[in-house]
Amino acid sequence: MACTSYHFILFCALLLSVSSYCIGQNSPQTKALILAVKKDSTTLQYITQIGQRTPLVPIKLTIHLGGQTLWVDCENGYVSSTYRPALCGSTQCTIAKVNTCGNCSTSAPKIGCNNNACYNTPENPFIKTLYSGGEINEDVLSIQSTDGSNPGKFVKIPSFIFTCVPTFLTEGLASGVKGTVGLGRNLIALPSQLAEIFSFPRKFAVCLSSSTQSSGVIFFGDGMMLPNIDVSKDLIITPLITNPFGTGSVPSLNEPSSEYYIGVKSIRVNGKPVTINKKLLGVDKSGNGGTKISTGSPYSMLESSIYDVVTKAFIDELSNATRVAAVAPFETCFSSKSVGSTRVGPAVPTIDLVLQTTRVYWRIFGANSMVKVSQDVICLGFVNGGIKRTASIVIGGYQLEDNLLHFDLARSTLGFSSSLLFHQTTCANFNFTTKA
Repeated sequence: MACTSYHFILFCALLLSVSSYCIGQNSPQTKALILAVKKDSTTLQYITQIGQRTPLVPIKLTIHLGGQTLWVDCENGYVSSTYRPALCGSTQCTIAKVNTCGNCSTSAPKIGCNNNACYNTPENPFIKTLYSGGEINEDVLSIQSTDGSNPGKFVKIPSFIFTCVPTFLTEGLASGVKGTVGLGRNLIALPSQLAEIFSFPRKFAVCLSSSTQSSGVIFFGDGMMLPNIDVSKDLIITPLITNPFGTGSVPSLNEPSSEYYIGVKSIRVNGKPVTINKKLLGVDKSGNGGTKISTGSPYSMLESSIYDVVTKAFIDELSNATRVAAVAPFETCFSSKSVGSTRVGPAVPTIDLVLQTTRVYWRIFGANSMVKVSQDVICLGFVNGGIKRTASIVIGGYQLEDNLLHFDLARSTLGFSSSLLFHQTTCANFNFTTKA
């Protein structure tokens, strides 16, 4: 295991013994790992399942793309013979970049509440709540391997760092869900831990299905293919931008955000630029503004002035369609009978998020811009986010569906496909049944 940077030296100190255990117990050819992800029809959250504890228990977790940790409710029914708290000053606490230590406030220490323990600040983005008493712990975690196109064996990690939280933080999560999987940019989020433990690149890819009946997929490491097509070769690349302030929807002063930001420079509707206050598109010194990619919002949210000009331009370009009454949370709705259809969804104006040059853009077609709210009504799936927003543009879950997103953390880049429907495939087409 090569250790060159300061952060990876810390990781090696923790994981050298772990790696020998993993390679002995699991296949040395583990090059990539996968999670199946399904959309919950009630909350519109994206749900996966991971094995944890001893004996292994299947745990349902909500995907939090920019989350800094995997956190689990340890207050309600957490039992494991391999659970270990991270003690203050330990390597685990250093990796988690926490300097808060404390003792259990109850009469006796228990799982999730130990003396001389260290704490981080996990977030529930769905209720916009940070919890400052998340205890850092280790336990067994099990996840499925893949050769890139087929699922493989499940592999077991004996000492995976995660955070224990009380039950109240699970408010607003889908039924049966016990926590969230953080895929953020920091070292204890799932992508970085898996990359270091299995010695594969710090990369992961997200492909969310638009169907609540079929699973999408998240790949960790190299290799990501849908049946009979390698979409990854045709991705458009743009830099990831670091927001130096805050950790998610409720900013914090002491560390950069673990969320994923990209540099949108302008917006076009049907190929025509709209006039936007350019100051809103950059991240300022307080961490406000910019464009964030988030599964914490079911639909994209635009700062009010941006929302107004984009929706006006969209309505003007779709002047032949019949407007109908708004359907919350959407304000711009049409009769579906007055809108045609194409291979990439309703025949409506495209919306381009223009990036580093005018020739590099994320094009949003009708399948990702229009939401069917009833048999006869479709609405523009963008929400007015108000005037005072942390991020001026939030690209929400609906706009990510059936798009392949490839996050390269080492190079700090995002690769994206735009709609896979152009390739005559979807994110639901990964084979989860045939073993590699």
